[in-house]
Amino acid sequence: MSDSTFYVTTPIYYVNDAPHIGHGYTTVMGDIITRWHRQRGEKVWYTTGTDEHGEKVLRKAQANGVTPQEWVDKLVEEEWKPLLKTIDAANDQFTRTTDPRHLEGAQAFWTALNERGAVYRGEFSGYYSVGAEEFVGDDDVIDGEGDDEGHKISKLDGSRVELISEENYFFRLSDYQQKLLDFYDANPLFIQPESARNEVISFVSRGLRDLSISRSTFDWGIPVPWDPKHIFYVWIEALLSYATSVGYGDDRERFDEVWPASIHLVGKDIARFHAVIWPAMLMAAGEEVPHRVFAHGWLLVGGQKMSKSKANGIRPDEIVDTFGSDAYRYYFARALTFGSDGSISWEDIHARYHAELANGFGNLASRVAAMIGKYFDGVLPAAGGRTEAEAKVIDTVAAAVRDADAAIEAVAPQDALAAIWRIVDELNGYITEQAPWKVAKDESGRDRLATILQTAAEGLRALAVLLNPVMPKASAALWEALGAEAALGALADQRIDAVAGWDQLPAGTTITKPASLFPRIETVAE
Repeated sequence: MSDSTFYVTTPIYYVNDAPHIGHGYTTVMGDIITRWHRQRGEKVWYTTGTDEHGEKVLRKAQANGVTPQEWVDKLVEEEWKPLLKTIDAANDQFTRTTDPRHLEGAQAFWTALNERGAVYRGEFSGYYSVGAEEFVGDDDVIDGEGDDEGHKISKLDGSRVELISEENYFFRLSDYQQKLLDFYDANPLFIQPESARNEVISFVSRGLRDLSISRSTFDWGIPVPWDPKHIFYVWIEALLSYATSVGYGDDRERFDEVWPASIHLVGKDIARFHAVIWPAMLMAAGEEVPHRVFAHGWLLVGGQKMSKSKANGIRPDEIVDTFGSDAYRYYFARALTFGSDGSISWEDIHARYHAELANGFGNLASRVAAMIGKYFDGVLPAAGGRTEAEAKVIDTVAAAVRDADAAIEAVAPQDALAAIWRIVDELNGYITEQAPWKVAKDESGRDRLATILQTAAEGLRALAVLLNPVMPKASAALWEALGAEAALGALADQRIDAVAGWDQLPAGTTITKPASLFPRIETVAE
């Protein structure tokens, strides 16, 4: 097992339509986690991308009068890649399942499994959800109601299913039921949170059936190399993108350096694919299984899961255009518990933006810089004697660093931000209690005034580093305002484990008042 690279993936998003904030949510959380690990000084690789094969894409392309390749090319270039810029993602790679490299790697993988006897030819007759691109067992199919009356529905996700019959190739998934259960038992953190783990174990314990790995009634997919009349079932080749994107099939040295994945971030509705089918495939191939699959909850709008069919899908750029990318990233990391369903609303985004970002953090940075400008001509003074008030600030920063780092390790970005925000609250309280504007009225309190403002500036330095993975634009602006680039070097080079060290900004550093980090927003889109 390689410990040299912290490798994180988002799902390979299904590209039948434009992205919504659910896709942006997963990508931002992965971005925050990987940026934090980079700030630790670790070697990191972060992959996202698009899943472009399957019957749903084919039908969508036909409905729009274009070829499937033309459809996915247009969506990827006009919608999916621009999303990454919109939300300020710093991914290392964008992989597409239509890339030749992926095609060759997927074919090589399944050729090897076929040669190992893990694949056989048979007939499939049963239910298939085009919407979820998923085979659905008879026990998980019910009669639809309401708008779905007259249709069969999957209990797994509520999508409509169709009865199909075709000649397919099958993977001997049933051979891995006990092996998977034993693996879950030996690796309790493999699938998280606990609710997802329990669901997966229950699903596998009910019994696994062999899985159809090919389709023969349409041709939009990767051909089965030993029988080109078949294409691979979209899921069993899309999952392989996590491996083919880092060298599987063409660069074994690179693959061994990066693999296994440290964390697969997925929505809870696709946890079974990643925690059941994917590890079984890897076991069959003799490859290492990823360390962790983390399944986050749904975003709820008006109490309902967000979806295009309910017309409640919100585009990320709608939020970013109003509040900015930093606020977008902050809101989803702070307001929701990663791993649970969470409700969002424009009103809540607006309220948190002003209370926590504009008034809490932004105003703090502005006040401290303005007072250093007013009382010390914009030059950071040397601290005088410290009191219990300063000791409390220093201790708060140290504890926040420790707790935030542990929270990121536990894939709990909301807890990391809660810990960091204790510094914001402590500094605001500290300035209010110490009242430097009053101290400045008496020349004999000059040393005390210097200590107060130096302490506040050091606290802001720590915040710039700790918030850089979450709000890189605001953090960079603050770092520049503190004169830290010249004094301490690039913000990206500052290490988490060194944040709590005090007196890092040297006396004499030029401090400038930054432009408003989070200006007030009077109107909000409805």
